[in-house]
Amino acid sequence: MKYKHTGPFGSISERTMTRQVLLFMCLLSVGTVLGQVSYTIPEEMPKGSLVGNIAHDLGLQTKRLTSGKARIYTRGSDEYIELNRERGVLLVKERIDREALCRQTTPCALHFQIILENPMELYTVTVQITDINDNAPTFEKNEMKFKISESAITGAKFVLERAVDLDVGINDLKNYELKPTDNFALKVHNNADGNKNIEMVLQKPLDREKQEQISLVLTAVDGGEPQMSGTMMIVITVLDVNDNAPIFSQSTYKATVTENSPKGTVVATVTATDADEGSNGKISYSITNTLDDVRKVFLVNLENGEISLIGNIDFEESRSYEINLLASDEGGLTDSCKLIVDIQDVNDNKPEINILSKSSMISEDAKLNTVVTMINIEDKDSGENGNVKCFINENMPFTLKTSTNNFYSLVTDSELDRETASEYNISVSCSDEGVPSLSSSVTLTLQISDVNDNAPVFERSSYEAYIVENNTPGLSIFTVKARDADWNQNARVSYILEDSSVNGVPVSSHVSVSADSGVIHAVRSFDYEQIKDFYFRVKAQDGGSPPLSSNVTVKILIQDQNDNPPQVLYPVQTGGSLVAEMVPRSADVGYLVTKVVAVDVDSGQNAWLSYKLQKATDRALFEVGSQNGEIRTIRQVTDKDAVKQRLTVIVEDNGQPSRSATVVVNVAVADSFPEVLSEFTDFTHDKEYNDNLTFYLVLALAVVSFLFITCVVVIISVKIYRWRQSRVLYHSNLPVIPYYPPRYSDTLGTGTLQHVYNYEVCRTTDSRKSDCKFGRAGSQNVLIMDPSSTGTMQRIQSEKSILDEPDSPLEVSYRLFHSSPCQLF
Repeated sequence: MKYKHTGPFGSISERTMTRQVLLFMCLLSVGTVLGQVSYTIPEEMPKGSLVGNIAHDLGLQTKRLTSGKARIYTRGSDEYIELNRERGVLLVKERIDREALCRQTTPCALHFQIILENPMELYTVTVQITDINDNAPTFEKNEMKFKISESAITGAKFVLERAVDLDVGINDLKNYELKPTDNFALKVHNNADGNKNIEMVLQKPLDREKQEQISLVLTAVDGGEPQMSGTMMIVITVLDVNDNAPIFSQSTYKATVTENSPKGTVVATVTATDADEGSNGKISYSITNTLDDVRKVFLVNLENGEISLIGNIDFEESRSYEINLLASDEGGLTDSCKLIVDIQDVNDNKPEINILSKSSMISEDAKLNTVVTMINIEDKDSGENGNVKCFINENMPFTLKTSTNNFYSLVTDSELDRETASEYNISVSCSDEGVPSLSSSVTLTLQISDVNDNAPVFERSSYEAYIVENNTPGLSIFTVKARDADWNQNARVSYILEDSSVNGVPVSSHVSVSADSGVIHAVRSFDYEQIKDFYFRVKAQDGGSPPLSSNVTVKILIQDQNDNPPQVLYPVQTGGSLVAEMVPRSADVGYLVTKVVAVDVDSGQNAWLSYKLQKATDRALFEVGSQNGEIRTIRQVTDKDAVKQRLTVIVEDNGQPSRSATVVVNVAVADSFPEVLSEFTDFTHDKEYNDNLTFYLVLALAVVSFLFITCVVVIISVKIYRWRQSRVLYHSNLPVIPYYPPRYSDTLGTGTLQHVYNYEVCRTTDSRKSDCKFGRAGSQNVLIMDPSSTGTMQRIQSEKSILDEPDSPLEVSYRLFHSSPCQLF
């Protein structure tokens, strides 16, 4: 790259400077990538100038800079370099003046970091600023005056103010020239620190009478190209004899002062002596430093050489000061020395914690050594005062790992579980090793995002519920409940009925499960006598991706209900024949006549049966065992007891409410079969009569129903036919010729044709008789011709009871008579 520069005292020149790129990459154990890139650029580059292709030099793609939100972090407040993410290059953001940035410090460099996220990466970039010859040597004063005695011996030295060049290296101050050189020569002393002390040495005795005042020009020249220079006038006034110059006791003094010392603190005292007497031996002290802050910080007492503080000293700004002191008498003779003041550091700066990049949320399934936050620690103190150690609060699944240059990474060191802790407040504390120790801290809040790592868990390992038979379909039986320790969608539980069968029938035809609430409903009505219990499984599934689930076994037990009456097995009740039990007249008390046997298909107390004698021809003769149904005699049978005995036994269960069944037991008290047969003949005759009567009644009801249905169909057919005829007349274009039946008369006198069709009802009063009675229908169908609208027919319903009025001459009655039963048309 080529840069052009115009010096303040010279012409424009062109130089070629090569950009040097150094790339060092190393992998950190904490999971971040730390790379170091170094560039070299000259100062005073215009804004927007290219510094380097950072993406190429780091081996990154430009889209990584954009997706990783790459940014520059600087410890200072000024940013001279900016990052262009789209191009992946570093550009000059502000004009860089090396002299303002680094003064005389070499090399001069900008240090900053480039931080990327997702994942977090850190790169250190160093931009070294090289000097260009943009500053000429300058003197603090344009003119320097000396008073020299004419008796000054050859070789007398006079200290001159040195020039200052803000540039460094080859562009720094190189040489001095003094003109003219008739009486004085220039002597330059090179110090160990690289500075030059200049002295004017008398080479030829002065003669005040020949030349009272001498003017010299001191020129300072740098080594840059183009070469730049600065000048200072030296005016010498020749005085009378002063043959002894002041002499310092030491050429170099050293002193130490702690930073932040109050103003007025005495740093050191310098002493010079002069062998002359009177005014020629009176010494005055002064500080000759130029172009620095020495005169703003230190003050020398003109009379006693005591140096004290007049400003604030800060170790972090300057660690030492070099004070140039001059001792001069009133005769114009001088001597010089220097005082080196070392600043002693005091632990007055807390460690500064800078958050380079942080994550406010991390997934609970994050791997070990996942970087959460990147931190830079800076303590401006030095030595032990600047040694910083950082730590976090205990019992945290995180740890601080250090890399280099006080960079720390907060990483995970154990597994995270959101269900145990959903948020962490991590306190990072840093303290230095000074006495007393100073510390600072910062609190980081980190949210743990949920991962679907917990399956729903039922409140119980298995469920058992009861439902009474004959339930209503849709009845809620009970509720299963499962909980998921996850959060939000991952904790949303849905309930699913797993496929299975009960006695070959799908379980879904028996029960259903509400997907949201877990309520189990009965789909059908259960019958205890058909199914007493059954099992099925319910699955609880969360809403995560992929979903997790668990299941539980549910047992439903059907509870019996007293819904079945007892069934009598013996004696058998037959419709065609009569069964009777025989009891001989010689039977004793307690004779077992028969036993009523009954069962109840219910269970439990609903099936406990008891027997009672409800009716009996002679209650004093028989009794029934309440538990076993045995019918026994309770007294001796006599000749007076009737042969035919009819017992009605009721069988009841023990349910609530109880249900019962009755059985009729015929008992014949006789000693022979002929006697029994003659007594029971009437029973058969009566039964046959009753059976015949029932048959005829059913037959008559069927015939009447058939005739009624036939009448209804015929009436509907006739009405439909007449309605269609009226519609034909309505839509035809032929004039309507009214037909007047024989009994027609215009009763209203309004020209309205009224056609009344009356239907009378023929019915019988008793199904067993053939007489018919007639009734009038509750409504009439009347056709009306409106003279105002020719060809329009309107059908109305007249709510007039025919039973209340006699037949009018307009009515035409149709009466259809049939043999009983009658029908209506």
